[in-house]
Amino acid sequence: MILLAPSILSADFGRLAEQVQEVERAGADWIHVDVMDGHFVPNLTIGPVVTEAVKRATRLPVDVHLMIEHPDRYLADFVGAGADRITVHREACPHLHRTLSEIARLGVPAGVALNPATPLSSVGDVVGDLELLLVMTVNPGFGGQRFIRSMLPKIQEASRLLAGSGRPEAVLQVDGGVDPLTAPEVADAGAQVLVAGSAVYGHPDGATAGLRALRDALGARA
Repeated sequence: MILLAPSILSADFGRLAEQVQEVERAGADWIHVDVMDGHFVPNLTIGPVVTEAVKRATRLPVDVHLMIEHPDRYLADFVGAGADRITVHREACPHLHRTLSEIARLGVPAGVALNPATPLSSVGDVVGDLELLLVMTVNPGFGGQRFIRSMLPKIQEASRLLAGSGRPEAVLQVDGGVDPLTAPEVADAGAQVLVAGSAVYGHPDGATAGLRALRDALGARA
């Protein structure tokens, strides 16, 4: 079954708790929190304080995606704020194995994200340490971008990589441009967790309708 993880990047922060609770009632599986520092990506978003507020507002797993430089400095802060899993970027971690080991030591599942131009071979040596592999299908930094279709073969390859990793619990996540048109293709390519921001929170009829449209598009997969 495909899991849906609405990204609060596209939510109304003036009604954040309400927006999180709306997608929980509508059947979301995780809440995705995009953390950006204005350095690793050209945008500045939120930190542990808002993550803690999200955690208080929901019973769903809080999935924290750190698009930041020097993520090691902040891992304990986000775990303390209630992160149920943490994903770091391969491109931001010169000592990736050490970073993943620290996330595991803090007691939460560890994930690695890859930008579109970063090859899967860059995580070959740590794939056995992963609980989650995130393939970015846009260049990270802003919501509402168009899906990069050339990433579909990369998703397929990532699915095969995880299948052969000896970690059956590890999941493949896709983030970027996921909407009712692209979601079925992404799922068919092997993704198990779909992150969607503007397709959910930017839906003209509201977040519940946006989530329902994704479920309808996925059909029996969801």
